Amino acid sequence: MSNSNQAQFIQPPNTLRLKVGGNRFGGIDPNAIAKAEEALKNLSAQFSQWLDDEIQKMDAARAAVREKGYTPETAEAVYLRAHDLKGLGATYEYPLITRIAASLCKMTDNAELRLKAPLFLIDAHIDAIKACVRDQIKDDGHPIGKVLAEELERKTADHLATAK
Repeated sequence: MSNSNQAQFIQPPNTLRLKVGGNRFGGIDPNAIAKAEEALKNLSAQFSQWLDDEIQKMDAARAAVREKGYTPETAEAVYLRAHDLKGLGATYEYPLITRIAASLCKMTDNAELRLKAPLFLIDAHIDAIKACVRDQIKDDGHPIGKVLAEELERKTADHLATAK
């Protein structure tokens, strides 16, 4: 009998590293990364104002809910503002805002379930975001920030479990 039943392993060469530049950063120039980080550091002085602007937009979305009711349009505006803050919170040095906004997004993400979101819970998320900025609670290393985020996430999970 021959050894024709034996397997042979062929290891193809990994050419991906060569295609993206071969160094640790792929094809990206490390100097370009350093310049981008420096530019971001220089902009950080404006983060506070930009964050305030985003929160004012969130307040305007909440005011529209109070004026016009919780409609598909006003609910979507709240969701979009929360989505923006979810993406910007950590950039603006407030990862806790990203976490709280993510909870609000989770509750309002599904357009079919969005109108079932309790307004008191939406308000609680918005008020928590505002409190984080007011009291400079930037991350969940702060004991109040951690408890606040966990409770909002729990309430959101409870709501979503019953809303479906």
